[in-house]
Amino acid sequence: MGTELRLEPDRLGKVPRTGAVESVQGAEIDIRGPLSRLLSQRFLEQSATAYWRLITRFTLGLIRVSSAGEDQCVVLVSRPLVLLRFHSPEYDVEQSRGSVTWRIKRGILVSRNGRDRGFLRLLLESTGLQGANGQTRVRVRMEVHNFYPWLRGTGPFARIGVWIYAQTQQRIHRAVTRRFLQRLAQTAGR
Repeated sequence: MGTELRLEPDRLGKVPRTGAVESVQGAEIDIRGPLSRLLSQRFLEQSATAYWRLITRFTLGLIRVSSAGEDQCVVLVSRPLVLLRFHSPEYDVEQSRGSVTWRIKRGILVSRNGRDRGFLRLLLESTGLQGANGQTRVRVRMEVHNFYPWLRGTGPFARIGVWIYAQTQQRIHRAVTRRFLQRLAQTAGR
């Protein structure tokens, strides 16, 4: 029996000409076995690795993830073209939820005033509900908060930059995240 995946409506909001951009893609999935299996640092690490690997596959290898010291970087082909540089991942595991957060440090895709302000987070939490056949229902979210995109630009260019950002970076992130949620549902259902 397959795992049921219920995608939530995206919370993208309108891309503002100034200020932070936020994006949340989420789903509810029914899992077999104990919830503690998913709400562990090990599962979060495996899920994070799968997410970064999916970005590489989705972009046909043009965008890759590499590590430098404690930083994790999303690069275009190879260094020095660092699109996004993150601080070390931060894991938080509790009884009914677990998350991994990557605080955004800097990179080509981050505006100067957005450095060290935003983050990307993978969050898994129990809904407290039972799914089909007594399975445990879990909410999964990939969240981007307080992100200041360089691509949006400033001043008079911001009008065009907002459109460019919405048609490129935002669409790519949304598509990758949707595919990731589908794959995570398959993995979690095993």
